[in-house]
Amino acid sequence: MIATHALMSLCVGTACCAAAQANPTASTPAQAAVRIHRFLPDDPLSRAQRPTTVSATIENAGDKPIEVRPALTLPDGLRIVGAQAGGSVRLDVAEEAAVSWRIQADKAGPYDLVLRVDRKNAPQTTASLSMRFLPPVEARKLPYIPEPKPVKTPILIGAHHCPLWEADKPEMWAQLLKHPERTPALGFYAQENPEVSDWETKWAVEHGVSFFIYCWYRASQGEPVKTRFSSAIHDALFKSKFADKMKFTIMWENQARGQAGVADEKDLMVNLLPFWMDNYFKHPSYLKIDNKPLLFIYRPEFLVQDLGGVEQVAKAFDRMRQTCKDSGFAGLYLLGEYRGLDANHLKLMKQLGLDYTFAYCWHVSNNPTPEQAIRTQMDNIKKTQALGIMPQVVTVSQGWSGWADEGSIWTIPPDDYKTLLRQAKDFVAAMPPDQLGSKLLLLDNWNEWGEGHYIAPYRQYGFGYLDAVRDVFSDAPGPHVDLIPDDVGMGPYDTAYKAQARRLEELRKLGSKRVLKRGAPEPGLIGWWAFDEEPDGPVALDYSGNRLGGKLFGATRAQGIDGRALVCKGGCVLIAGGHKLSPRDALTIECWVKTDAPGQDNKWFVNRVFSGGTSAGYRLGLLQGKPCFEVPVTSWSHHLSADAPLPTGRWVHLAGTFDGKTMRIYVDGQERGVMDRPGPVHANEFPLCLGSYARNHAAYFKGLLDEVRLYDRALTADEVRSRHRALAGGAEPTP
Repeated sequence: MIATHALMSLCVGTACCAAAQANPTASTPAQAAVRIHRFLPDDPLSRAQRPTTVSATIENAGDKPIEVRPALTLPDGLRIVGAQAGGSVRLDVAEEAAVSWRIQADKAGPYDLVLRVDRKNAPQTTASLSMRFLPPVEARKLPYIPEPKPVKTPILIGAHHCPLWEADKPEMWAQLLKHPERTPALGFYAQENPEVSDWETKWAVEHGVSFFIYCWYRASQGEPVKTRFSSAIHDALFKSKFADKMKFTIMWENQARGQAGVADEKDLMVNLLPFWMDNYFKHPSYLKIDNKPLLFIYRPEFLVQDLGGVEQVAKAFDRMRQTCKDSGFAGLYLLGEYRGLDANHLKLMKQLGLDYTFAYCWHVSNNPTPEQAIRTQMDNIKKTQALGIMPQVVTVSQGWSGWADEGSIWTIPPDDYKTLLRQAKDFVAAMPPDQLGSKLLLLDNWNEWGEGHYIAPYRQYGFGYLDAVRDVFSDAPGPHVDLIPDDVGMGPYDTAYKAQARRLEELRKLGSKRVLKRGAPEPGLIGWWAFDEEPDGPVALDYSGNRLGGKLFGATRAQGIDGRALVCKGGCVLIAGGHKLSPRDALTIECWVKTDAPGQDNKWFVNRVFSGGTSAGYRLGLLQGKPCFEVPVTSWSHHLSADAPLPTGRWVHLAGTFDGKTMRIYVDGQERGVMDRPGPVHANEFPLCLGSYARNHAAYFKGLLDEVRLYDRALTADEVRSRHRALAGGAEPTP
């Protein structure tokens, strides 16, 4: 669940793969001349007794041409179909070669593959891949998805539904490029396609999931309703063939203050509630229990500020219930999200007039084992009940990673998940029969692919989680056939993503062109972005010769201090993350900036410190109008600001240096701040953002940026002064 996405960027063609999928062995040096990119199946899911393709890209990351020989090693039960790919491949510097094999499994199950790349007189480079093959099914060509065959359950089983996967937002899938084992059965799909909704409906009801709780986002408040990420409901579900086969409800995701909530009670009653009533509550497939629609609210406590107080929220909720009665319903069930055990918070929820508490997900700390994750969740559920403050509707969670692998990371595999479901089933059965919690159970989550919790069919475990739900809650016969699009000649549903990915891959290759500007190469220079390309060029080349070019997103160029400069007004340049951008023992960031806007606060023009890794990386920008350099040790620590504001109306030279012990910041060649900071720079895999904090982020610099250089050493004071004089006409800096 997210309100905004600051970091997501599409880094196609990088070498990062999850350990369970494609993991170069420890014997491969980090700086090896041969790298294996994207060793993966071409299809989201594979069937036994049906040929499928695995592919990889081999790159020459060294400084001279090489000749390599790739070979695929398969376990028993898996074989190559057709001719074995192989032979020698010659690669020039920075050149890549794609290799692929058609393989087939004799029977269903997991298999481990190994790709080996040999090079004369050099260590072998390897990558491993774990593939799961589904049971064999005869491939057919059908006119449409076969009609769902729902199974019955003694209580209603619902799943939280994350509707972030729209065709024009390919960056949302960035986390899955790091974790390809999460690839959905539909691929990187566009959720607005009604066929996507029909597949989800079929898979859900055939395993006992009878309703979805869609995260619902408002785009602005205080005016007629505009929505974000609503295509899963309005374009897909409402236009789908199987819309009447299962129920749905919404969770009001009101986390983004000033945008996703309400401006006042009038906004709630005149704009928001009528929209919900007309579009959702009155829809025949909207979930109603006892003739009352269910409305889930993500941050109910935020309404205290929106509506002016606790009492005002309670009165507004009563008005909402009465409006529902006036429209023919018996009332309205209001459920507030909370995943903690603070009695005072639960008392507040009760004072607000909510009917029930529920958890969107359960966070479990310290990277727990499956057994610990199960035990902690059930303990929280039992303790919530024992407090006796608010009745609850139970949620159980399958896992968690966060959008950038931050904090505690854990997964409960399907067999263990079945244990959790059994315990939750027993708990719900013992709840008071007059409470809503005795009638339904919530599952976290159907499709939070980026955040790491999902039960929909996907590459690593196939239908494992859904089969667990079916086995625990339904009395339907065990053996059954789970169809995927390839079985009936349908799909693909990821054409929009693939088209954009191909374009970004083309730009990545364009950005990897080796170019040198006068003065390069030089000792310790990692990258040099001068923005001297054509005004409308889609990439910013790396003039150090190290091929670390980046893609422009909404950015333009103008006259700079030397050649052209980047115009910073919300756009940026993103350089794909990697070890080259992570100097360990020392670093320097150097650039020229020009602005007419004084007093800029929390604005950044060189950044590699992001949510999910706020104790790693480095950045250079402005805090309270002053130049600021950060190399964190702990979360958001070690901000070194200059002793005076950034001059306006002219070009200013800035440099931040770190030598492993001390941070220094220079303005126009003069040292203007110093800070102790012993220890290495903490590495990360994030992109490097130039011109802003992140793509589409509010913390962007207003001005011009030019001649950005990154070093893996600390420039000396004399070097910094020399750099300033070189482009400032040789004038000495003004004290």
